[in-house]
Amino acid sequence: MYWFPSMERHEIIEAFNEWTIPVSFRDLEHPTSDFVTMIYSACLQRVRSLSEADLEKPLQAALAQVENPDLYSVALGHTVLFYHLQRLARAAQINDFSFKDLSSPDPERTRGHLSAFINFVKFSEQRADFITGLREKSGKVNEELQKVLQALRVTEKEVAGIKASLAEDEPRCELLRRQKEELKESLLKSRDLQAEYVETVKMLKAERASLIQRRETLQTSLDSMSELIARTRARIVESPERITSNIRTMSSTLAQDKQTVASNEAKIRDLQLRSTALIAIEKDVRVCIEQLQVIEKEIALLDVSKKTLADLKDALDEKSSELKELELRHERVTIQQANATEKLERAQRHAEDRRLASQQQIERLKTEYQEMANERRENDRQVEELRAEADELERLMNDHKRQSQAELNELLKEYWKLRHATEVYMETLANKLGMQVTST
Repeated sequence: MYWFPSMERHEIIEAFNEWTIPVSFRDLEHPTSDFVTMIYSACLQRVRSLSEADLEKPLQAALAQVENPDLYSVALGHTVLFYHLQRLARAAQINDFSFKDLSSPDPERTRGHLSAFINFVKFSEQRADFITGLREKSGKVNEELQKVLQALRVTEKEVAGIKASLAEDEPRCELLRRQKEELKESLLKSRDLQAEYVETVKMLKAERASLIQRRETLQTSLDSMSELIARTRARIVESPERITSNIRTMSSTLAQDKQTVASNEAKIRDLQLRSTALIAIEKDVRVCIEQLQVIEKEIALLDVSKKTLADLKDALDEKSSELKELELRHERVTIQQANATEKLERAQRHAEDRRLASQQQIERLKTEYQEMANERRENDRQVEELRAEADELERLMNDHKRQSQAELNELLKEYWKLRHATEVYMETLANKLGMQVTST
């Protein structure tokens, strides 16, 4: 809580003259509504740089939204001005500032309000660099917070887009997973069937090799028998009966051999059919393997998408942690500001108590002085009425005046000591708070 000493009328006039604002004793003794409105607006402009044009823009924007702007223009203008003046009054620690101070100003209240406004304006001008630095820091923090929030919104949109894309791809992924499982089961079955077919082919190849070897053996035997028959025919005398018998024997042997060859050829054709079937199965297995490779590529792409999503989630978590850190820093700054404000309010309350005590003491001195003046007038009246006791009463009056003057001098000395102690206290408090205070 701030405290500003009450200023005399000539000090108020000098302060406004420094700001090239004309103010007279008559204006302060008999303030009017137009005068206080003008003077308060000037103080508002010194502190907040709010001119009539600045207040006119939001006023016109508000009037543009009503049906009859002429009915509300004056009242709304006074309301907007009163709102900003009330904020200024709260900053200057004037807690009882009301609309009556604008419409029907009281001289003493107006003087107190102007004293507070003048001191607050001077304090603001003295601490302009510090206040500007705080505003710039606050603006930078707000800009940084807005950038982080904007980046967070962009990241959330990207994450939402990726989630939506994943949600769209999820049925396809589920279908691919089911196809993968089906193909895996089919491949396992085909592998088992292929193993059976391989064993069968090995057995058939072994049987074919044995049959081919047997056929070659039989062919060798036939060739040797043919040679033997030819040699025998050359040695023996041809006998029709024997030849007929040999022909029959050889015909039966040839028929058996032909049956054996036909059965072997049938087995060979069967083996060829089975080999063709195995080749077709091998082609199907190759097609399944190619499909498995395609599925593995799709799975690899899905893993890459999941990894990208995880990276985005990590980035989002990092941005969220940065946002939380900024919010914590903002909360710490707010708490520090609140603590500093509370300390300043305690110091100002203490100063206000000292000021009130001083004012009460001054009022008591003024009352005693008024009483003394009344007594002096009563003594003068008694002197006029009682000439006979004039010398004695004059002597008593002079003694009383000297005593009163001595007491008044002592009280004034105590007052100046108290005021000096107050200024020393305020200077010490300002040094601790890093403020600059100039004595007026």
